Amino acid sequence: MKMMDPTLAEMGNHLSDAMKILESGKLESEQGKERRKLSWKDFPGPLQGDGQDVVSILQLVQNLMHGEDEKQGHRMQYVGEQGHMALLGHSLAAYISVLERERLRKLTTRILSDTTLWLCRLFRYENGSAYYHEDDCEGLVKMCRLAINTHYEDYATEGFTVLSSKPPVIYQSAASRPGLGQHLCSQLGLPLSSLCIVPCNTMFGSLHQMDVALLDKLIRDDRESGKLPLLLIANAGTPGAGHTDKLSRLKELCVQHNMWLHVEGVNLATLVLGQVSSTVTAATKCDSMTLTPGPWLGLPAVPAVTLYRHEDPALSLAAGLTSSQPVEKLRALPLWLSLQYLGHDGILQRIKHASQLSQQLLEHLKTLASIKTSDVLDSEVSLIEALRMVEDELNSPVVVFRFSQDSNTPSSGGSVKGNVAEERDILDALNRWLGEQLAQQVPLSGVDVVELEDEGTCVRFSPLMTAAALGTQENDVAALVEKLGEMIPVLSCTLRFRQDFKDEVLQQASLSYIEDQSWPGLGVVRYEARSTDLDEDKRQYRVEKINSDLLKKLMELDTDLYFSDGPEFCEEKNCIFIGMATEDLDVAELVETIVSIGKDIEESGKFFENMTEVVRRGIQEAEQQLQKANEEKLMEEGVLRQIPLVGSVLNWFSPVQASVKGRTFNLAEGCLDSTEPVYSVKAQMNKEASLDSPKSVTKQFPGQKLFRRHGAGSDSVSDTSSVSHLEESFRETAHVQAIDAEEAEVPQEHHVHIETETALSDQRVPEGQETESVDALR
Repeated sequence: MKMMDPTLAEMGNHLSDAMKILESGKLESEQGKERRKLSWKDFPGPLQGDGQDVVSILQLVQNLMHGEDEKQGHRMQYVGEQGHMALLGHSLAAYISVLERERLRKLTTRILSDTTLWLCRLFRYENGSAYYHEDDCEGLVKMCRLAINTHYEDYATEGFTVLSSKPPVIYQSAASRPGLGQHLCSQLGLPLSSLCIVPCNTMFGSLHQMDVALLDKLIRDDRESGKLPLLLIANAGTPGAGHTDKLSRLKELCVQHNMWLHVEGVNLATLVLGQVSSTVTAATKCDSMTLTPGPWLGLPAVPAVTLYRHEDPALSLAAGLTSSQPVEKLRALPLWLSLQYLGHDGILQRIKHASQLSQQLLEHLKTLASIKTSDVLDSEVSLIEALRMVEDELNSPVVVFRFSQDSNTPSSGGSVKGNVAEERDILDALNRWLGEQLAQQVPLSGVDVVELEDEGTCVRFSPLMTAAALGTQENDVAALVEKLGEMIPVLSCTLRFRQDFKDEVLQQASLSYIEDQSWPGLGVVRYEARSTDLDEDKRQYRVEKINSDLLKKLMELDTDLYFSDGPEFCEEKNCIFIGMATEDLDVAELVETIVSIGKDIEESGKFFENMTEVVRRGIQEAEQQLQKANEEKLMEEGVLRQIPLVGSVLNWFSPVQASVKGRTFNLAEGCLDSTEPVYSVKAQMNKEASLDSPKSVTKQFPGQKLFRRHGAGSDSVSDTSSVSHLEESFRETAHVQAIDAEEAEVPQEHHVHIETETALSDQRVPEGQETESVDALR
C-alpha cells in the first residue's frame, strides 16, 4: 500500500483544523475579546515585517466573519463533511497547478472525464459534454456562441458583419429569470431587438408555461421578415413558481425550425430519481441544459455545469467551451471530490429528501382553508389536461402558496373593478407579511417571498435550493404548517376588520384615514389638529407633535395590537400604523380610545401653549410693576437716601418706615396679584376656591383587556392586566376626586378657624409693631 503524500495529508489536516476553528467561534478568550474591541488590528494597515502565524491570521478572518455580533457565526450555513471536500478541492487545485505540464495534463483530463461521465449518467444525458463555470449564466452565453458559430459559417472570420444580413433571434419565456435576455445580448454584442419574449399561457394550462402555439407563430413571422431563429430558452422549473414548460412540444418545434434548445431550472435535479415526471424527462433530449449541483447537494463553492451535445470539436473550441489550458480544467476538481464522497446513494438520498419535504408540505396545505397552492384548475381546461397539470405540480419540488380571501366572506361596497384591485394589493401585503413571519419564526424551513405576475405576492418553499444547506427535516415542515395554521385566523380577521376600521375612522372628525394597501395590518390613521387659526407650518408641527405623543401613549397600552410609525421609507408621515387584528377585537373601542387620547394630548398642548403666553405676559407686567415700585420708592425716600454713604447716615438718624408690597403670580388666571389678601380670611377662602385644579374628564374602560369585546376574551391573557397603563391614570384621578369630596364636608367654622391660625402664624410684621398688627386683625 502506497503512503499518502505528506503535503496532501498536511493540507487536509490544516483545512480541517481551520474549519473547526472558524465554525466553533472559540478561538480567543473573553479577555482577548475585550482587548480586540480596543485594538486597531482589525483596521487595514501595513504588513508586519516579521509576518504572522496561522492562528493570528485565522483570528483576523474570524473577526471579519463575525464582526461585533458574537452570535452571528451561529447563523452561518452549516458545512458538513461533503462541504469540506468541496473546499478541499479548491486547495488541491492550487496545489496541483504547480505540477509539471505533462502530469498536470493527464490529471486534469482524468478529473474532467470522470466528472462529465458521472453527471451524464446521473441526469440521463447520454453522449454529452460538460462545461464548468462559476457564473450560472456563463454556460448559456457559451451555448449562444456555439449556435452562432454553427449557423453562421463565416462568423469566425467576418465577425458581426455576417449577422447584419440575417439577424439572429433568441426566444425566452416571460417566466424566465429577470434580466437573463438582456445579459445575453450584452455579452454577445447583440441589440435588444434580437431578444423575443414569449408570453405564457393565458387560457389553457399553467400561467407559467410558455405558449407553444404563439411561439410557433412568432418564429414563422421572424423567418418571413428575414431573421434567423437561433436559440430557445425553456424552463424545467421556473424561477418563481417552479413550473415546467411543455418540453416535448418545444423540442419538436426546435427541430422543425432548426433551433437550439436550452433548458434550465430546479426541476432538472429530479432526473436522478427513479420516478420522474414525463415533462421533465423530455429535458434529456434537449441540446443543452444547465445544472446547479451546489445548492441541490449542499456543496459550497462548486461550479455550475452545462451539459451539451455537439459533434464538431472545432466549433466548441471557437465558442470557448473547451480550453487548452489545463488549469481551467481544474474547475471540476471540487465537484469531482464531492461526488465521490457522496456516492450515487448519497446524491439520490439528498434530492429524494427534498422532494419528500415538498410533498409533505403540499399535502398539509391542501387541508388548510384560505390557502391556495395553484390556480391552474381555475382555467377552463379539459379533464385530461387538468390531471396532467396536477401530476406535474405534485412532481415539482417547488411549492408556492398564497393566503386568499374565502369565497363566502362578504365584500365591501363600491365599484367592482376598484375593489378587485384594492383587494389584490391588500392580499399582497398580507402575504408578504406572512412570508416574512414564517421565515423568521421557522428559519430552517427556508421559505421566502416571491412576486408572481399573475398571482401576486406568494410564499415559496423550494427545499432543493435550501434544504441541504439548512438541514431541513420533516419536523421543520411540521413546524411551518403549525405556524401557518396560527397565522391564518389573524390574517382573516385583519382582512375582515379593515373595512370596519375604515368606517369607524371616517365617522370621527378628528381622525383622517390614510389609504395604504401596502400596509399589512388594520389600517393607517392620523389625528388632525382642530385649530384653524394657525398657519400651515405651525399646524404641521402641531399635528406631528400630537401624533408622535399619541403613538407613544398607544404603545404603552396593554393590548395585543401593534402600533408603529410605519415602514422606514414610507411616503405618509405623521401617521399611526396599526398592525394585525384578532378575532375578539372591538374596533369601535379602539377608534374611541385613539380619539380620546388624541384630544387629551391636544388640550394638554394648548394648555401649555397658553401657559407659555401667560407667563410671558406676566413677566412683562412684573417688570413694569417693579420699575414703578422703584420709582415710587425713589420719590418716597428721596434722592439723598440713594447715595450709599449718605443714605446710611440718614437711615441711622431717621429710619424710614417703608411699606413692602408683595406680589404673587396666579397661573390659573394669568395675572399678578398682591399678597395682602393672604392675611384676610375671606380672601384666603376665595383664593383656594379659585385655585382648585380642574378635574380631567376621561372615560374609564371596563375590566376586560383593552379593545376586546365582552365575552370574547382570550384564555391566554390575564384578567389582571386588562386596563394597563391607562387605568393607573384613571385611578389617580378618582383618588383626587375622593380627597376633594372629603374636604368639602368639613364645617365652615372649623375651616375658617384653621385658616385664621395659618394666617396669624405665617404673617410677618416689622419689629415693634406686633401689638398694633394683632389688634388690627382682631
